[in-house]
Amino acid sequence: MTLLPDQSGHFGEFGGKYVPETLMSVLEQLETTFAQVRRDKKFKDEFAHYLKEYAGRPTNLYLAQRLSSQFKNLKVYLKREDLLHTGAHKINNTLGQIILAKKMGKTRIIAETGAGQHGVATATAAALFGLQCEIYMGAQDIERQSLNVFRMKLMGAKVIPVTSGSQTLKDAMNEAIRDWVTNVNNTFYIIGSVAGPHPYPLMVREFQAVIGREARRQFVSKEKKLPDYLVACVGGGSNAMGLFHAFFKDKTVKIIGVEAAGHGLHSGEHSAAICAGTTGVLHGSKSKLLQTADGQIKIAHSIAAGLDYPGVGPEHSYYQQIGRAEYVGVSDKEAIAGLKILSQAEGIIPALETSHAIGYLSRLDKQAKKNSTVIVCLSGRGDKDVNTMRELI
Repeated sequence: MTLLPDQSGHFGEFGGKYVPETLMSVLEQLETTFAQVRRDKKFKDEFAHYLKEYAGRPTNLYLAQRLSSQFKNLKVYLKREDLLHTGAHKINNTLGQIILAKKMGKTRIIAETGAGQHGVATATAAALFGLQCEIYMGAQDIERQSLNVFRMKLMGAKVIPVTSGSQTLKDAMNEAIRDWVTNVNNTFYIIGSVAGPHPYPLMVREFQAVIGREARRQFVSKEKKLPDYLVACVGGGSNAMGLFHAFFKDKTVKIIGVEAAGHGLHSGEHSAAICAGTTGVLHGSKSKLLQTADGQIKIAHSIAAGLDYPGVGPEHSYYQQIGRAEYVGVSDKEAIAGLKILSQAEGIIPALETSHAIGYLSRLDKQAKKNSTVIVCLSGRGDKDVNTMRELI
């Protein structure tokens, strides 16, 4: 078992670089530059500075006592990424990549977004560093995430609607890649999750790994031991990998990734690529996907726009393959129940994505031993989902 991909960017059989020839040289340049800055004290100090002074790190590890009292066996800690500037973990990664883009002399930033949180975080970082910014977003997601669209525009970003396919995250990423191929000389593509061609899965994981490092240190300080469980929602999977990475070698810590089961894993209307997918290639890397027998990508479904993606980051597929993590599906209905229980027990309204992780706790409680401890990555707050929630509840 390894923490680093091989030279071709594979975690086991997953990952790699499956891209047009036009992008190979820019990916190699990115890989070389990232390998340099990972060891560069000046870069690391600048990144740490912006995480602390601008984004608001470290985030709290909060013992949710009233939420815990709803369960027989679980003592629940919440890693409060929702308290970061822009309202989610996405800012960790965009700050890291924007500093990298600046180092590489790029003047234009593009990104894809589903729930809009990555788009907002990208627009934020671009405004902070004075760079041109364009965000691709599915037309369906623009409609259900109108608040985040306005936030992006307010910070000077151009939001480009994508009307092809399912008009969601997959299609936004397709268009962003087409743009990148055309404008490689001046453009830096900030991918929002641990997906895409190498070195993006590694790079995003490294920028998000601060979540797990902090949580590990904070938990040991409070409990004088390691947690029994880690739980996080998984779409592409960056918040989850950010939490999981620091505990990879701790075999006593059970790792659980929660995918969006939509209307049910057997309904055909879900986004659970690991639970119900097969191995294939999408957006430049090999991983578990929702696809037909002849390799056509299926349309994913979730009430959470940030989980509405037919693939998953390759390192998550690797974690499942080697048995280091378990992946489960939580339905729309269970996610709404999770949203309600956290909102009413703790006065914390989670994003619909995060609500899937909260929704899983009632199932975990039934199989856990008495006084089991769990860290849940509270990846984002629910402000952006208020209009959707109003229709659902």
